[in-house]
Amino acid sequence: MSIQSLEKYLLQNTLFYLRKWFSNHYIHIKVTKNRNSKLGDYRKLRDNSHEITINSTLAPQLFFFVLTHELAHLIAFEKFGRRIAPHGNEWKHTFREMLLESTDAYEEDLKPIIIKFSRSPKANFMASPDLVKYFHIENQNDDEVFIEKLSKGENFIYQDQKYLLEGLIKKNYLCMNLATGRKYSFKPLARVKKFS
Repeated sequence: MSIQSLEKYLLQNTLFYLRKWFSNHYIHIKVTKNRNSKLGDYRKLRDNSHEITINSTLAPQLFFFVLTHELAHLIAFEKFGRRIAPHGNEWKHTFREMLLESTDAYEEDLKPIIIKFSRSPKANFMASPDLVKYFHIENQNDDEVFIEKLSKGENFIYQDQKYLLEGLIKKNYLCMNLATGRKYSFKPLARVKKFS
């Protein structure tokens, strides 16, 4: 897929950065159906080309952010060698530089969040509460809420299972599955559906 083919998923002002970052590499980009387990991924193929997959359902700014994350893998491996850790210091440094270089591609209200995130890039998008909250703005008309918005003793549904929120342990929420009695830890930004 060419950069031009990506235009329908991206904001126009992001193409400049992609042309620059793509220029020295042969990359297969596959835009996939929504995957709950990941937003995108990168791998080097046997013929020494590169493959990036990315979810088609992402908002344009998030699509660009995830694509930047995956391209940072490619660039870090090419620059520092294949023995580096996938989300180690070399990748963090590369991703940080790319985020700061492309800050102007993001909308004004997102720029400070990107700058803050770039200070210590995380491997998982869900590890940044500010980014997760920002990109869920469009989805607030549905009946799901972040679990952190619930109170102790409230019931909720997650993946068709019913739970009781028992309390906070460190930064996560301890919850009991009402059908099995087993206890589970939930991240604060897990999206759940309240029920009485």
